[in-house]
Amino acid sequence: MSFSSDPVVRVRDASIFQDNNTVLSDVNFEIEKGEFVFLIGRTGGGKTSLLKTLYADLSLRLGEINVAGYDIQKIKNSEIPLLRRKLGIIFQDFQLFPDRSVADNLLFVMKATGWKEKSKMKGRLTEVLMRVGLGSVASKMPHQLSGGEQQRVVIARALINEPAILLADEPTGNLDPEVSQGIFKIFQEINKSGTAILMATHDHNLVRQYPARVLKCEKGKVMDSKNQEVDLSTGQY
Repeated sequence: MSFSSDPVVRVRDASIFQDNNTVLSDVNFEIEKGEFVFLIGRTGGGKTSLLKTLYADLSLRLGEINVAGYDIQKIKNSEIPLLRRKLGIIFQDFQLFPDRSVADNLLFVMKATGWKEKSKMKGRLTEVLMRVGLGSVASKMPHQLSGGEQQRVVIARALINEPAILLADEPTGNLDPEVSQGIFKIFQEINKSGTAILMATHDHNLVRQYPARVLKCEKGKVMDSKNQEVDLSTGQY
C-alpha cells in the first residue's frame, strides 16, 4: 500500500472539452487525500464534463491531470480499468442492471475489476451493503427498492475496491430532501473514514448546511473557495 502524500487529484492548466467545444479553460486545483469538495454550477456549466475527464471518459487535450497516480493525458485504454479501480463513480441515474439482483450488480463490478475468490467476493459484498445500511437486500431486484435504496446500492458498488476518491455526479438529484439528507450522511461517514469525495450538486441548501470547500464552474472557469470568495448559489437549473 502506498503512503504517498501526493494529492489524489492534481489539475494543472487544463481545458475541458465536450465534443469540439471548450467548456472549461485554465483549470487548476488539487484535492488532497481525505478531503471533501463540492462541485457546483449551472446546468451545462461543465461539472459533468470535468468529472468525466477525471475518470477518463472524456479525453484530455490540453493541460495536465493526475488522478490516483495516473496521468490522464497519457493514459492508455488498457490502463483505464486500472484507474477506475482506484475511483468510485456515482451517477444520478443509478445505472444498475434492472434484470440482475443487487448482489449480481455488485458481483459484476467485482469480476470486471479482477476479483476471483468467491468467498472474498461474498464477504466484501456483504461488508459494503452493511456499510450503507442495506444488509438485507442482496437478493432483491432494483425495481423492488426505493430511489434512496437504489442510490445506497450505487454507493456500495462504488466502495467495493476501497477507492482513493469518490466522484459523485448529482447523487441526490433525483431524491426527495429527506432521503437526500440520509444519502449525504453516508458520504460524510465515508469521508470521515479517509476517502476523498468530489460531489457535484445543484442542492445549494446542502452546500450551505454542510460547509466544505467548493469548486464552482462559472463562465468557462473553475473558481475555488480555497483561494477566493465563491457565491454558493448554483444559478438556474
